[in-house]
Amino acid sequence: MNTANLHLEGLIMAIAELTNMAVDKGLFTHQEVTAALARAEDGVQIAELSNLSDANQAAKLFPIRVLHLANQAAQRKESFTFSDYAHLVGKLT
Repeated sequence: MNTANLHLEGLIMAIAELTNMAVDKGLFTHQEVTAALARAEDGVQIAELSNLSDANQAAKLFPIRVLHLANQAAQRKESFTFSDYAHLVGKLT
């Protein structure tokens, strides 16, 4: 596996955990996280995806979608591995 992919895996999982910690501290709600991630996904789709192949579009949206799933899991007091989230993203897209 490419080292950059491993770096991104760690970064995505760290962001997911930091987001959950911020929710636990009352800085924002899971619903606000969901809305922010939806805006991020919409922004990527509108601004950049028209010139990309389907595979590149999916790659660009992948981290946002993993964070969506991690936020949903945290809301249910669940947690999964990066591989679990990646598998779910693949099934949902």
